[in-house]
Amino acid sequence: MASLSVKPGQRYTLPDWQNNSLLISANAEQQRYNSHQVRQGGRVLRNETGNQAKWDEHKSRTQLKDRIASVDKWREALARCLTEIDSEIDALIKVKQAAENALQAKNLCLDVAIECLTLRESRRDIDVVRDPVEEELLNEVKVIEKTKKELQQRVEDAFRQLCLLKEARQLLDMDHRHKVEAIELDQQCISFNPTSGNISFKVNPTRIPYGTTALSEWEQNSRCNKENGEREIKASIDLRGAILLSIAQTNNELDAQRTATEFALRKRMRDMEAALNELRWQEENTLEEIAEMEEEIRQLEEDIRKRTLDLKVAHTRLETRTYRPHIELCRDQAQFGLTDEVQQLERAIRALQQKRTESQDALDALYRQLHRIRTDIGYKTNSLQLDNKCMDTRRKLVVSVEKFEPEVDAVNRTRDLPRKSQLELA
Repeated sequence: MASLSVKPGQRYTLPDWQNNSLLISANAEQQRYNSHQVRQGGRVLRNETGNQAKWDEHKSRTQLKDRIASVDKWREALARCLTEIDSEIDALIKVKQAAENALQAKNLCLDVAIECLTLRESRRDIDVVRDPVEEELLNEVKVIEKTKKELQQRVEDAFRQLCLLKEARQLLDMDHRHKVEAIELDQQCISFNPTSGNISFKVNPTRIPYGTTALSEWEQNSRCNKENGEREIKASIDLRGAILLSIAQTNNELDAQRTATEFALRKRMRDMEAALNELRWQEENTLEEIAEMEEEIRQLEEDIRKRTLDLKVAHTRLETRTYRPHIELCRDQAQFGLTDEVQQLERAIRALQQKRTESQDALDALYRQLHRIRTDIGYKTNSLQLDNKCMDTRRKLVVSVEKFEPEVDAVNRTRDLPRKSQLELA
């Protein structure tokens, strides 16, 4: 006979079963509600984070663009300053070269002055005088040495200023290159997007790199570099003006001294020519006087010869009359007359001989004076030839010197630079 099979285990009551169903439904509804709240929260969070990410990315992009604009403004200012400092370096090099050329030209002036002094050392005897020409030549040497010293100092100042300009340019160029590189990096950062192939996670990207500076320090550095460049440009412009002024002043001083020296030289040559003409006139007159004196001596000698012959005649007559015989040997008027004649002739001969001696002494003095005149003519001819050689030598100095004209209106440009830069960087 078949028996009823009963499943072993706990048996629940109907309320338990109903409560279980209600509990499952309630739990399902609660879970769905919780899920709905989570979904709503996720949607809100997604919207918020998406909007925040877009806003943050837009803000970062805007800040990068602003930063690029700010850096680019400084880059342009530095580029302009670099262009101006390059122009100033070229201008200062030209002025420095002009000063060196002017300094080199002074060597010729010094050589000419020394050559003139050396030539005039060949003067002889009385012509070796400390005349105005020698004083002006010595002054010329002093002026040349002073101008050379001044120009040498200007060349050294220009060299130092070029070093300062190049140092300032190096700082500007380095700052300019860094800004160009920074702009390129920021532009690269702007180009990044979620689809870029070269984006990735980085280790500690928010770290502060070593050597990072504050924004105020960055701007102060660029401003200092720019102001330093402008300051050196201004100093270079002032120095160029001073160098050009020194070149003009030294040229004017030398030209004035050259004019004074050549005026003194020409005046001395005129005095020398006048003295030489006077000596030649004296030589001519002395030669005429010598000729007349020689003729006078010849006439005196002729008269002495004649009076001697007359004396011989008188002596012979007196001697002959001593042979008169006896009483005829008397002191008659003829005897007295012949005696007086002999005495007169002897006195006349002595006077003529004395005059001949005096004339011969005067002739010797004339010859000595003629020798002195001719010697002095030789000295002065030599001195005049030396001064003429000096004038020929000094013709080397009369050379048209090329005037150096500055190519840049340096004064106006310098005055406008700071104001323009302030407007650009304001």
